[in-house]
Amino acid sequence: MSLSRGQNITSSILQLVAAVVLFQTLFFKFTGAKESVYIFSTLGLEPWGRIGSGVVELIASILLVIPSTVALGAILSLGVITGAIFSHLTKLGIALPAVSDRGELFVLAVVVFVCSAAVLILHRREIPVIGSRF
Repeated sequence: MSLSRGQNITSSILQLVAAVVLFQTLFFKFTGAKESVYIFSTLGLEPWGRIGSGVVELIASILLVIPSTVALGAILSLGVITGAIFSHLTKLGIALPAVSDRGELFVLAVVVFVCSAAVLILHRREIPVIGSRF
């Protein structure tokens, strides 16, 4: 079953929002910006966690904008952003005053999560192996 025109428009907007947020964080991760270094040092994953998550986010953002791989991109972005949200809730905190963040990074992670989850729901039939069951 294909998506209606409205669902396609909604999905496209959500895909772009998630992809843009993921993509714009890559600059900070790959250049070693103080926020990224602080986060991954606090988690004990600097530098490989920062670089690795950046690579995964780059792949997810690309997959989200390619029509035939939207479901895979949504799954991948949900996975990586769930880790980010979990880290904020358990070890980092919502706000990171040490790097002048008042919760913006957490809010962006939640935005990516919500957008990716909605995209995956819309494209659930395209999920490899199990999609035909939905």
